[in-house]
Amino acid sequence: MRTIAITNQKGGVGKTTTAVNLAAGLALRDCRVLLVDLDPQGNTSMGSGVDKNAVRRHVYHLLLGTATLDEVRVRTEHGYDLLPTNRELGGAEIELIEVEGRETRLRHALATVADEYDFVLIDCPPALNLLTVNGLGCAQGVLIPMQCDYYALEGLTDLVNTLRKVRQTLNPRIEIYGLLRTLYDARSTLAQQVTQQLSEHFGDKLLATTIPRNIRLAEAPSYGRPIFAYDKASRGALAYGALADELLARLAGK
Repeated sequence: MRTIAITNQKGGVGKTTTAVNLAAGLALRDCRVLLVDLDPQGNTSMGSGVDKNAVRRHVYHLLLGTATLDEVRVRTEHGYDLLPTNRELGGAEIELIEVEGRETRLRHALATVADEYDFVLIDCPPALNLLTVNGLGCAQGVLIPMQCDYYALEGLTDLVNTLRKVRQTLNPRIEIYGLLRTLYDARSTLAQQVTQQLSEHFGDKLLATTIPRNIRLAEAPSYGRPIFAYDKASRGALAYGALADELLARLAGK
């Protein structure tokens, strides 16, 4: 089982869009996929076609130990399983403060299904908090969606420093699997400049695949569908298909 945390402390970079569509893309390639919604906003759940307000057991109960993974897990119509969440998860951080092993609750829960999946994708919240630490604590790799703007490198530096601390204290095996440029416009001079800087600093960690600005990608979540189920011929679908292929190719050698 390969566990990948999809994270960036900056919001609005296409993190949830990437989590949902990468899960669907890998499922279309016959991979067994579990998607974990670790963001209290619950957008990953809704984007997968699951009503976050209707689920009786969700990630909040899993982390606090009041529900098992089997009780939380739901099957989506898009070929992957989901651990849904909603705003109740926001309270888990406070309640976990005095719980022993609070940083590894998710790791222990996922260990019970290690033989059932090829990939576990974790959509982390846009903050470096205890929920994100739980995600990073059980991941072998990190996928970082990011826009090519002036603040991208500064935010990336903070995240890399956090990963270094997690590697030293909690999860020595974690590494960066890839930097993914989202909302990308190849005609933009700024995008080209940031791409050059990323390439100089991170080398082959910079994924070749880019995700373009695409109205169909923006529309799909409101219908509770990944882009492949909404418009499989769109530029967004082609891009996320390419991302799934590139990620599989990269990990084949690991």
